[in-house]
Amino acid sequence: MNKKLLRIVEGNGERETGPVAEEKLLAGKPQQLTEHFFTNAKENFFCGIWSSDAGKWKLSYSEDEFCYIIDGEAIITDADGHSERVVTGDAFCIPAGFEGSWETIGSVKKFYAIYEE
Repeated sequence: MNKKLLRIVEGNGERETGPVAEEKLLAGKPQQLTEHFFTNAKENFFCGIWSSDAGKWKLSYSEDEFCYIIDGEAIITDADGHSERVVTGDAFCIPAGFEGSWETIGSVKKFYAIYEE
């Protein structure tokens, strides 16, 4: 069977909604929407669209993630207290082992691609 190009078009993925886990929350009661589009055969690479409304929560990454902010802004703070503001049009990677927090300002939407060993 030939492999085909998979287009990531909002509204065509598998949708999952829900709050940020209570044990991770630092502020607010953010709701998340994940629209999943692809998982590879080894089940260690994933991609899709993720969004959240305002709030702040703890991060602990076991995976590598590439992000592209489609809309909105967030502040990502590492365990040493260094903060980076990411806004519409920004692309960045969060490496496995990263510890810190994510704060959504208003609302944010991003493309994500995750690789986990």
